[in-house]
Amino acid sequence: MSTIQRDGQPAADAQGPTVPRMLVGIQLHRYREAAGITPEQAAYEIRASRSKISRMENGLVRFKERDITDLLTLYGITDEPTRHVLVTLARQANTPGWWSKYGDIMADWFESYLGLEMAASVIRTFELQFVHGLFQTEDYARAVTLLGHTAAPADEIDRRVSLRLKRQDLLASPQPPQVWSVLDEGALRRPVGGPKVMRTQLNHLAEVARLRHVTIQVVPFDRGGHAAAGGSFTVLRFSEPEVPDVVYIEQLTSALYLDKHEDVDHYMEVMNHLSTEALTPAQSMRFITDMSQGI
Repeated sequence: MSTIQRDGQPAADAQGPTVPRMLVGIQLHRYREAAGITPEQAAYEIRASRSKISRMENGLVRFKERDITDLLTLYGITDEPTRHVLVTLARQANTPGWWSKYGDIMADWFESYLGLEMAASVIRTFELQFVHGLFQTEDYARAVTLLGHTAAPADEIDRRVSLRLKRQDLLASPQPPQVWSVLDEGALRRPVGGPKVMRTQLNHLAEVARLRHVTIQVVPFDRGGHAAAGGSFTVLRFSEPEVPDVVYIEQLTSALYLDKHEDVDHYMEVMNHLSTEALTPAQSMRFITDMSQGI
């Protein structure tokens, strides 16, 4: 595994628990298949259900150390250094992410996305309605939050905005991901929060685009329809070769996570078409600047 150093110890993961969790799951799946053990047999060994084995192998749950050691024994993994590496990596995977303190206001499906976003090495997004969360100003983020939580008390709105802004620390981290965002012109024309808020947001977008690890493109209306007219989506790629790319599609009350090769390939093809149809990054910045000056 790429997260294990030469001395056999798991490398420190500054990107949170998500990738270690996925790596533990992948390795457990490999060991189980190599041993010819069915998910039902594995579940019986740890007094659990078949669905729990599936969730463990997909990195969707926290790990109990006893479950890990019992499964390794069942799979015939008796080499102590190998067992120690996986158990230690599982402990690392159980470390709460920074977003855990927002658990009372955050849906489980979005918590999963934050972990993936923090761990990704490349983030490619298409936005149809709003500016991407990593680029939102505080006032714009507040206006977007109010749209979906009209009855929420003021302190809850403040915390939701704080969560949105905290995500953006990722862009200033020592090893930030490459972020490539394509926006439909509609996301820039929609006056979220009013003209003043929108003008500031557009100016901020132009500033963010100057970061070496950020690329922003705009698909203008005059290009006509495009392949992603159905909605926004994000493709996340990870530096660890064992971890598959993931497509994230947010819905009103849930989200889809796609990691099958055929699904990811389809969305990557759409993303590549969008990047070709869109204005170049330089043209996009002039477009955004002109739009800001016209408000």
